[in-house]
Amino acid sequence: MKKILGGKALTAAIAAFVILSLVFVFVQCAPFFAADFSSNKMNVMLHGEYSVDGGEWKSIDPSQSVNDHFHKITVKGKLDETAAAFEILAVSSKNVWFTLKTADGEYEIYNRRSAPDIPEEYFFPSGRMLNTPGYELFEINTETFPEKVLTGEQELILEVEYPYHLATKSFSDCFSVTYSRYDGLYNQLFFKSLPSALLFVLVCFFGLFFFPVSGFVLGKINYKYLCFGLLCFFWGLYMITQSLTDFMNLWITDVTMCLFAVKIISYLFVVSIFLYLKSNLQKPLTRAIANCAIVVFFLTVVAAAVLHLTNTVDLTASEPNMFTCIAVCSIIMIALLVSEIRGSRNALVFLISWTPLMLTLWLDILDQYIHLAGSRFFNYGLAITMAYQIVHLILDLRTQYKEAIRYQKMQKELYEAKVSVMVSQIQPHFMYNALSSIAMMCTLNPETAQEATVTFADYLRGNMDSLKQTAPVPFTTELEHLKKYLYIEKLRFADLLNIEYDIQATDFKLPLLSIQPLVENAVKHGVGMTEDGGTVKISTRETENAFEVIVEDDGVGFDVNEKKNDGRSHVGMENTKKRLHDMCGGEVIITSEIGKGTTAKVILPKEGQTDENTVR
Repeated sequence: MKKILGGKALTAAIAAFVILSLVFVFVQCAPFFAADFSSNKMNVMLHGEYSVDGGEWKSIDPSQSVNDHFHKITVKGKLDETAAAFEILAVSSKNVWFTLKTADGEYEIYNRRSAPDIPEEYFFPSGRMLNTPGYELFEINTETFPEKVLTGEQELILEVEYPYHLATKSFSDCFSVTYSRYDGLYNQLFFKSLPSALLFVLVCFFGLFFFPVSGFVLGKINYKYLCFGLLCFFWGLYMITQSLTDFMNLWITDVTMCLFAVKIISYLFVVSIFLYLKSNLQKPLTRAIANCAIVVFFLTVVAAAVLHLTNTVDLTASEPNMFTCIAVCSIIMIALLVSEIRGSRNALVFLISWTPLMLTLWLDILDQYIHLAGSRFFNYGLAITMAYQIVHLILDLRTQYKEAIRYQKMQKELYEAKVSVMVSQIQPHFMYNALSSIAMMCTLNPETAQEATVTFADYLRGNMDSLKQTAPVPFTTELEHLKKYLYIEKLRFADLLNIEYDIQATDFKLPLLSIQPLVENAVKHGVGMTEDGGTVKISTRETENAFEVIVEDDGVGFDVNEKKNDGRSHVGMENTKKRLHDMCGGEVIITSEIGKGTTAKVILPKEGQTDENTVR
């Protein structure tokens, strides 16, 4: 079963990597194949010039992004000439107030601050946050525009204000315009934003199922893969919200709750990052410190959420404090990870597992303050980490697959060993001697013959049952089987064979039929080789660290250092040693002296006496 699971999991890991790559290519290409004539999305709706925070005026192209960071931006110019061809002008704004009016001030098309009152049922039960712009998607019917505005004769002024202390991202990230005909807005949603959102739905699926299940296939719940699965899930969820922020107000009518959903998901995403980083830690102390940092950050997120929901401080206003908390927690995590580099077996692999993640996270944090050339560096870092984890998982599954093959091979060898032991105990000459002894007793002592027949049948049944037994058995079971064997041999040798027992310990387990080959050697090749016969003694005892089974005879003995070349097969003895070692960690020590006898000692460590430890 493990072999099958290991092989399937390895195949699934490779297939998953290929599928994810194909879906990514499809998503990137989908917009190029979508005919889109019902909508036109722009960053700015005006042809003209703009000024950032009262600075110099710059020319503007509606088709190009405006990447300036701002607190207040003013755009003046004429409406794009394509506006007259569309019925709807949809403005998507994020955390900004905006006003659109004619340059002469005679006509105000839309004022975000003084927008008409919206019914109470459109807002969260705690009420509307009047000082929070939130995430809004507002549609304006172009038929309400003055004729001079639509024809481009009238100049317009667009004022966009970001009301928070921390400088915003680029203007194009906060404000965009879509001209559309009826369903054109949904056309933008389905062909521009939804494909990338579906890609990250697949990432969420990977996070929820692929990594945790793969870790389980590896033999147990793998904490590191479980944490990375959680990280992938929240990364996918975060990127889905980022893909759909322009349209979120279509489903969540309260604009401040749109803001709440986006920010909380992003903070939970950060929590999952810290949990993954913690999964790379091994030392109890570093893990405890990491747990404290994660708990503190999570409680900070909860506090910020409560303040937002009670209309005290919205989540955007609390961002500087949250960024500071993220920075402090990430520094703590980095320090803890660096402290474990020396103890890592493979420092390079250890670094790859978290360095791209933390480096790009810090670049994104710095981007909030010093405005680097790009943004969302973290997506690249996480993509690198995800690729690393998939490769690492494939290697782990490959190792597991090899282990499964080795396990199956060992099981086969153990089965063959048991067959060999069983066959060695019921060789034709043994059955012939036993049956001959029973036949003789039928005349001399019928009652003894009857008892011998039943004992011989039980003995044969015990040998056959050994084929089904895969786990160690109690010593008492093995002892009962030995007594049946020695009873039959006693019928054959009569007074030439004496049997003694010194059983001081029985509370241990060992492989079935593992002592019998030692007793058989003592009877046949020890006592049985002398004219006057002898004694076979079976003893058990318990030491501090092990249980011992001792088989002694006072037969002919042999030279243990001399290579055996007696024409007999010794496979049964070798198999016995292998079974004792593989199933219980035991060993067999044989000492002998020519003319005085042989002693075989089986040592079974107590640490190998657990019920679960059936195969090593």
